[in-house]
Amino acid sequence: MNKNIGVLPGDGIGPEVVAEAVKVMNVIAKKFGHTFEYHYADVGAIAIDNTGDPLPSETLEVCLHADAFLFGAIGHPKYDNDPSAKVRPEQGLLRLRKELGLFANIRPVVAYDALLDLSPLKKERIQGVDLVMYRELTGGIYFGDKGRLNDGKSAYDTCLYHDYEIQRIVRLAFNAAQKRRKKVTLIDKANVLENSRLWREEFQKIAAEYPDIEVDYLFVDNAAMQMILWPKQFDVIVTGNMFGDIISDESSVIAGSLGLLPSASVGEKTAMFEPIHGSYPQAAGLNIANPMATILSAAMLLEHLDMVEEAAAIRVAVDKALREGYVTQDLNKEKYYSTSEVGDWIALKVKALEVSF
Repeated sequence: MNKNIGVLPGDGIGPEVVAEAVKVMNVIAKKFGHTFEYHYADVGAIAIDNTGDPLPSETLEVCLHADAFLFGAIGHPKYDNDPSAKVRPEQGLLRLRKELGLFANIRPVVAYDALLDLSPLKKERIQGVDLVMYRELTGGIYFGDKGRLNDGKSAYDTCLYHDYEIQRIVRLAFNAAQKRRKKVTLIDKANVLENSRLWREEFQKIAAEYPDIEVDYLFVDNAAMQMILWPKQFDVIVTGNMFGDIISDESSVIAGSLGLLPSASVGEKTAMFEPIHGSYPQAAGLNIANPMATILSAAMLLEHLDMVEEAAAIRVAVDKALREGYVTQDLNKEKYYSTSEVGDWIALKVKALEVSF
């Protein structure tokens, strides 16, 4: 199988962790008889430095013509620490999502047995957690009208959702639940917000089409508490942009490290796969960042392209690395390996694994 893969390493540790994911994908290509043609492009702070634009038109073209693309991370202190900056790296990511119609962010969260002690939550609370969150990406308060009143002392942000925006991500969530444990939880604030009441109405219409799926409703404040008290209750979660941003980051503590959490952003034209961690500029160039989230994002990319066995090979190899202690210093401060060493080890394990799963 021949596939065009866009590669947007971005800023900070992005280039380092993306390089390890590409390394593993190259082993997959050779092992399974595929050809991956990579097309690299700038995004974020490095794109601003090179072109003045966080999302150059050339980068957008690479993404539009790719079957799927890997994304590293964006952000740099010189922009983060300057609230007056008119052009910011994050603008590139928001535009990328909007231009490509990437309306659904998918974040799986798994509690690995080998790492239960690393989570700040009690082992008995998180053992066995296996959930996936569907966060709406292109609507809501992040994209609504915003501004300040004439006196400059009052500001507003509008949270707007259309019914079709809700319908398409809710349907994705229900389809995912059919392949999992058949439960979907809607997180909203329908007791206060009118847009949440629209979410609930559209959710209930679609739920009626899936009589075999159990449904649950949680207000976002209660959901934040339940994610800590009893995360095993969740199977598939679906929610809006801002609530999903907050709750998905909260859920990341279950895995014990941000370096283990992959994600996908899928939409009308293509799909993007990225780790959920940031650019971590303090570690850039030091070869200490955990590449596993990006490698697992590559597994999600392959699965999206119907390469199910290939994706499984990567996940098995990552699990072996965790169980055998071949990890970076965020997971073991006494015995650890570099970013590239962990990537090499996982690539070798993928190469050695049996093809059939």
